[in-house]
Amino acid sequence: MNTVIALDQGLTPVKNYLSEQGCKIINIDQAKHQRVDAVVLSGMEKDFLGMEDVIADAPVFSAEGMTPEEIWRDIQQITKASR
Repeated sequence: MNTVIALDQGLTPVKNYLSEQGCKIINIDQAKHQRVDAVVLSGMEKDFLGMEDVIADAPVFSAEGMTPEEIWRDIQQITKASR
């Protein structure tokens, strides 16, 4: 089963890297209507309004100051622990 990740706009290097790892990437706006394993935002200052259902069901990561590899490592650690 592929890891489904909702990704904030403007994170093309992260999107490309996670896709190469076999992840299914969806736009963050689609996350309200689909199960996701993780949400990646461009920064934690992002307005979470309207995202409560997504945040409650999936871990949220900030890409700010992180490489795509670091983000993937963190996602793997959290999602493996919850399975």
